Amino acid sequence: MENESVHGTASGPRRPDSEITDPSVLDEIVRNGRTVSLAFSDGREPYLVTMNHGFDEQERCLYLHCAQRGRKIDILRKNPRVFGQVLEDRGYLHGQCDHAYRTVHIRGRCEFVEDLSEKEHALRTMIRALEADPGPVEERTLKPGAIKGVCILRIRIESMTGKQGPSPKQEASSQP
Repeated sequence: MENESVHGTASGPRRPDSEITDPSVLDEIVRNGRTVSLAFSDGREPYLVTMNHGFDEQERCLYLHCAQRGRKIDILRKNPRVFGQVLEDRGYLHGQCDHAYRTVHIRGRCEFVEDLSEKEHALRTMIRALEADPGPVEERTLKPGAIKGVCILRIRIESMTGKQGPSPKQEASSQP
């Protein structure tokens, strides 16, 4: 997987000490994140949505579900290129005028999933990522008739980069 910087200039990130380069850490942030904010464009203006997601590490993709119609769908059918961010908010650092966080930026291409078995896999991936007890939700929602009508998006990840702010632990160490 390509690891290009989106946080600095062509010569590298402005603050290399804030860059996350370890692929396992990038995957951890995306896997544990509950939402991804996705930006896309119709060629005239950007459009941004925040959605729940499930991360399939083996397939290197995010799965999302949404309504069958709307502005997001219209734009994605014309331009499937997306840029997303998963944010791990670690809290404001009082007394430091700073914020602890980790983010992963994702570049990719959106595809519409039509195959019923893949739709089920996508929904199962999302449910298991979001639910503390996925069994009852899977049993209730993963019925063939219900799956057929669900719009599933797959974001094929082409690159991921990461950035982090100070650690929350630094807050305690800076106090007198």
